Amino acid sequence: MSTQPPYQWPAPPPQGYAYGPPPLNGFALASLLVGLLCFPPLGIVFGIVALVQIGKKGERGKVLAVLGLVVSVLMSGVLVLGAERAADTFFARARAMGAAEPYEDVEGRPADLGELAVGSCFNVPGGDLLDENPFVYRIACSRVHDAEVTLARELGGTRFPGEEELKESSAEDCWRAQDAYAMDTWALPPYAEMFYFAPSRERWEGGDRLLVCVIGTAEQEQRGSLRKDAGVLAPDQVAFLRAMNAADLALGHAPDAEVDEALEEYRAWAREMDGVLAAESRMLDGATAARPQVAGPAGVQRERVEAARQEWRRAAEAKTGDGFTKAWDRALAELPVAPEKALRGAYGLSTTVPEWLEEPQGDASGGPSVERASA
Repeated sequence: MSTQPPYQWPAPPPQGYAYGPPPLNGFALASLLVGLLCFPPLGIVFGIVALVQIGKKGERGKVLAVLGLVVSVLMSGVLVLGAERAADTFFARARAMGAAEPYEDVEGRPADLGELAVGSCFNVPGGDLLDENPFVYRIACSRVHDAEVTLARELGGTRFPGEEELKESSAEDCWRAQDAYAMDTWALPPYAEMFYFAPSRERWEGGDRLLVCVIGTAEQEQRGSLRKDAGVLAPDQVAFLRAMNAADLALGHAPDAEVDEALEEYRAWAREMDGVLAAESRMLDGATAARPQVAGPAGVQRERVEAARQEWRRAAEAKTGDGFTKAWDRALAELPVAPEKALRGAYGLSTTVPEWLEEPQGDASGGPSVERASA
């Protein structure tokens, strides 16, 4: 005979059912940990596997798997972005260090543009000095080189000055630097050109303020330094060349607009020309102390300079564009190349007239034709 169990006894569990909650899916926890701490792409895989297994087996951890999947996706995005930035940094540094491109054959030691100092010579791939951020290969100036540094300095200010303003100021600074570095401008080879490397807006905002000015000689094989500055020349040669170079630089300051449209700017330029020629005249007046042979050519040049000054003063007072242009032409005609050539010879300097200063032949009517030079 059997007895009924007390009513408070629990009923036996259904066949196959175990006591307690279902187990936690291991991939769900692994997805969160791996995605957060180790390798996010693997965390994505673990999260997907966890969701599939949870759906089939009824295991716990769905929220954890979803959280792990989301974290892994986000961390993977961060990882990709970081890798891209790291790659950009690597290649930027490689470029800055002059890392050679696969098929380039450039002589010299890879260097950063910021390593170059005044007097440094270097090569660039293909002789391309128009590249804003070139690969640089430093080399001894006694060997064939593409360029020679005349100025390397950090620009001041925190605000980017603007593309045009930076271009104009950089060109002015570099012309002055070249005139101070290679003072006897007539001695420069015809293939020598002025180039500069200035920071773009993006590089400026990244902290780059470096301006590098160079004499480019990539068109032909240049061996030896072109440096001929105040440390190499005699004091009277330096005084003479400073005065002459100042006049040439000022001549290049002519406004870009038409004379009729910017007459006041042209009149201000004429006053500048009168001022630099006055300084040249004073230099020539006392030029005979160290070199007696300079006396004759210096006297002739001074007469021409004073005649040119009279025309520049007339141009500064011109009321019309036509009046200014006529005075301008007369001022240029008062300074022919021949007297300056003789004077340079007396100073022991180059007498090879540069191409940019060669006087053209007269026009069809037989009158003089003057070509305006620019710096």
